Amino acid sequence: MNDSELEKNLKKYAQLITRVGVNVQEGQTIILYASVTQKHLANLITAEAYALGAADVILEWSDIETTRQFLMHASEARIGQVFDYEKDKWQFLADQRVSRISLISDDPNALAEVPSKRIAAYQAAQGLAKRPIMQVTTNNDISWLVVAAADLKWAELVFPELKGDEAVQALWQAIFKTTLVDQADPVAAWQNKIADLAHHADWLNQQAFAALHYQAPGTDLTVGLPKGHIWVAADAKDAAGNTFVANIPTEEVFTAPDNLHIDGTVTSTKPLSYGGTIIEGIHLTFERGKVIKAAADRGEEVLLHLLQTDDGAKSLGEISLVPDDSPISQSNTIFFNTLFDENASDHMALGEAYPFTIENGSSMTPDELQRHGMNISQTHVDFMVGSDQMHIDGIKPDGSIVPVFRNGNWAK
Repeated sequence: MNDSELEKNLKKYAQLITRVGVNVQEGQTIILYASVTQKHLANLITAEAYALGAADVILEWSDIETTRQFLMHASEARIGQVFDYEKDKWQFLADQRVSRISLISDDPNALAEVPSKRIAAYQAAQGLAKRPIMQVTTNNDISWLVVAAADLKWAELVFPELKGDEAVQALWQAIFKTTLVDQADPVAAWQNKIADLAHHADWLNQQAFAALHYQAPGTDLTVGLPKGHIWVAADAKDAAGNTFVANIPTEEVFTAPDNLHIDGTVTSTKPLSYGGTIIEGIHLTFERGKVIKAAADRGEEVLLHLLQTDDGAKSLGEISLVPDDSPISQSNTIFFNTLFDENASDHMALGEAYPFTIENGSSMTPDELQRHGMNISQTHVDFMVGSDQMHIDGIKPDGSIVPVFRNGNWAK
């Protein structure tokens, strides 16, 4: 891929992000989160957003090295502190229903040297301060999008046999392929993708299962489903009725579990990058909806701190089905990035449930959601559990069994 091909694809990517992803509307305000290393793509996205009629595009820049230095050297008291002006900013963005684009590109292992206790304190403080914007996000009051961009450290982790620009070029190619940017008309290709995923979600909604039973090496888990749960696919509508796609790429259909009825054991099948560190080989045991035992082959201390974020962090807020024959899975590439790896594998999320995954959930209070079995937390962390050995059965209210997945793929 030469420079002109890269530029052409970056412009197509910016169009996909603004037209299909967050679906910019006339007069809308957009906030774009991006690393300082992604200035060019951020500029392309900004230009496309204004071309679609955006009233304002706010750029919020980040620098992972600055964050690393802060976490390594600031006092513990300062790490756990969020200034009032930052809290006011998050509340303002929530009140104004500002649409969000998160462009992720950082080294997944950038904070590996930072003590896990310090990362946990920082994550907890930031999570609490950002609660207002996260509530309008998880409730789909706003349109929002998570996408990725290739950066050197991440690229060299994914493609260790390559170095420098070759690794970055390879990662860009993988991103363009999995997001369908390599198609002649990515927007049209995404409409087909959305329709295909909706077909599976519709079938699951017709079944109205009471629970799912997962079986694979290291996994024997029964997950209850709340009455009125809704399986959701790629697209969603915000409070204004505008359609958007929250994750590009995506291969999943997902819903919320009943957080009081989760029992058994589950083992992760792919690495999880969380808080700038990598966690591998997660082993969790659930009893009546709560994690009662947790271990990891790598990054266990970080996992244990995650589970202590709040009471909801010890339960599940999402279960997602992704077939093993999905394009990302078949690429046989470990991205060390949840946006991609969760779309190569069935996954679950510790923490917050999305209110829109239960009937009338978007209009419920937190207490009402909890009474319906929906998990409440200030965190939401996906981890991957699928493989070509995963079998999943749907359990009907009358106890009858319907095969959902066999050998990692749809049984129907």
